Amino acid sequence: MVEVSESERRQALAEEFSRLEESAMYSAQNQFEQAKQWRGINLMLGLPASVLAAVSGATALASTAGRFWAGLLALGAAAFGAVLTTVNASHRTNQASSAANAYLEIQTAARQARLLDLPVTDLDEMRAALAEITARRDEQNKTAEPPNRWARRRAQKNITTGGQTYEVDSTGKRA
Repeated sequence: MVEVSESERRQALAEEFSRLEESAMYSAQNQFEQAKQWRGINLMLGLPASVLAAVSGATALASTAGRFWAGLLALGAAAFGAVLTTVNASHRTNQASSAANAYLEIQTAARQARLLDLPVTDLDEMRAALAEITARRDEQNKTAEPPNRWARRRAQKNITTGGQTYEVDSTGKRA
């Protein structure tokens, strides 16, 4: 058995907490971008459905001559409504937002464990904390919908342009 010093174990734990933190950061941003897409789809389908339904109702009530157009508009509204129901964009928006926030919680827990607890806490306790945070991340990975390519690109851009950097981290200031 290879003997590993306490310092080496702490360093290995710090690196693993950093990996968890980074993984959660990317996953959170992916899910936030996915939520934005679903919100847009919900509006793109819901708004025309509502407008067409309102116009068709007004047309039908305004005159008997406009019944053909009212019927056509009502069919258009129904088509948009059917697609909106099938796609279920509002539910998917909520799912992606919830997943993103869960990943942010994991990211915060990993960062706090690495920066605050690891330097002063028993190694066995820290190993248990790592296992618990890893299990949370793994469970979240099982339930979160995979983001599409566009969401991943936008998330990458958000991260590389500093969208996930706290001012205290970017300036090097410590309280």
